[in-house]
Amino acid sequence: MYRVLVVDDALFMRSIVKGYLLENNFEVVAEAQNGKEALEKYKETCPDIVTMDITMPEMDGIETIKQIKKYDSKAKIVICSAMGQENMVIKAIRAGASDFVVKPLDKERVLAAIHKALTSD
Repeated sequence: MYRVLVVDDALFMRSIVKGYLLENNFEVVAEAQNGKEALEKYKETCPDIVTMDITMPEMDGIETIKQIKKYDSKAKIVICSAMGQENMVIKAIRAGASDFVVKPLDKERVLAAIHKALTSD
């Protein structure tokens, strides 16, 4: 069973992602509502993968990816964000994200991105 950290400043979005994961035999080990909290939870729980929003208070998703990757270069992170602009996608991938899913989230697309990230090196 894969262990997941779900990061989004909106409780509603965390609940949706968490629901998709729980229905598909993932274990949600922690949730975070900003990048600073996400980094702390990542270090505490060492999840197999992270779902990450981009626009958040305190530390945005791009900076959080960089910080997590600095801590664990093998970290697997999938961006789930409404920010579908090309430059944000490029920044996220350059920072180390494995994939990018645009909100409103499609369950199959989210799960496909997570599976792809988990099975790639």
